[in-house]
Amino acid sequence: MSDERYAVVGHPVNHSKSPRIHSLFARQTGEPVEYTAIQAPLDDFAATVQQFFAGGGQGLNITVPFKEQAWELAQCRAPRAQKAGAANTLYHNREGQLTADNTDGHGLVQDLLDNHGVQLKGARILILGAGGAVRGVLGPVLEQMPASLTIANRTVAKADALVALFADEAGAISLSACGFGAPDQPFDVIINGTSASLQGNLPPLCANVMAANTVVYDMMYSSQTTTFNQWALNNGAVRVFDGLGMLVEQAAESFRIWRGVRPETAPVIDALRND
Repeated sequence: MSDERYAVVGHPVNHSKSPRIHSLFARQTGEPVEYTAIQAPLDDFAATVQQFFAGGGQGLNITVPFKEQAWELAQCRAPRAQKAGAANTLYHNREGQLTADNTDGHGLVQDLLDNHGVQLKGARILILGAGGAVRGVLGPVLEQMPASLTIANRTVAKADALVALFADEAGAISLSACGFGAPDQPFDVIINGTSASLQGNLPPLCANVMAANTVVYDMMYSSQTTTFNQWALNNGAVRVFDGLGMLVEQAAESFRIWRGVRPETAPVIDALRND
């Protein structure tokens, strides 16, 4: 059997770990998968997608800056992609429709629950940021039934918009919005969904949000401790995690959607840490 073609599409994309991750999944499961990286022109993402599938490709992962365009391009959207307004996984369903899914939130929750043993049910959660990364994970986080979820953002109106969008999913969960400087009580879980760490910057948070038992999770990842996680450690946090596990877990969910097989993620995370 010849390998079936999959790829990640982004701009830039040469830094992506996805080809390495999916090659490890294919080796582990014995699935006939060939996975590459494709850099699409910023002004012609749709043509790149169409050419890939017309040439026999089976599935795509989508990374920045094309996740919203992927969502718009799809003829059918999985429920978790619908509210996210963005897609990181494309494939054709049984009816031949281009279908969009978003596995980012699933990846975050799986990493916290399964890999780190973090309890989200009944937790007081603070999420930083109100962009696409946060919008993509809110649904799966709310499904875990935290006691409260606060979205803090530099522009409070954007956080307010997410509160309104996800009010139905929240139900009885206390869902609120504020500016970065407003929270001054400790939270059980703090999730950084901003990209500030990549530039060595920090949201202007009050250190009172941190307690000794606070779990801190930066959705960004790095070979070194991220800037945000270092700030958390300096302010008393004991457990800090970066987003490498989320990256692998969201990839595993895409692999399951495409191949019907769920790969083991722990050995792949270990391999990436040691690369």
